[in-house]
Amino acid sequence: MKEEFERYGLDKFRKLIGYLQLLGGTGLLLGLVWQPILAIASGGLSLLMMIGFGVRLKMKDGFWESMPSFVFMLLNLYICIQAISNR
Repeated sequence: MKEEFERYGLDKFRKLIGYLQLLGGTGLLLGLVWQPILAIASGGLSLLMMIGFGVRLKMKDGFWESMPSFVFMLLNLYICIQAISNR
């Protein structure tokens, strides 16, 4: 993973991105109890994955290398929309 961040020129943001991912994952778990946190966490993770997908496209990675970030973006966006609509 460290080499990937260096390849993308994002090595100075590696820890921040890691903390945001951990925070988002924790928010998804806490969101099972309190739904507003679920909407915020899944929205944040969706945004993070959208940025990751954009970076992969900018680096001209192939379809299969870019697909996981796109799928996780869609999944988190779906969770966010469902959490907001069920309030």
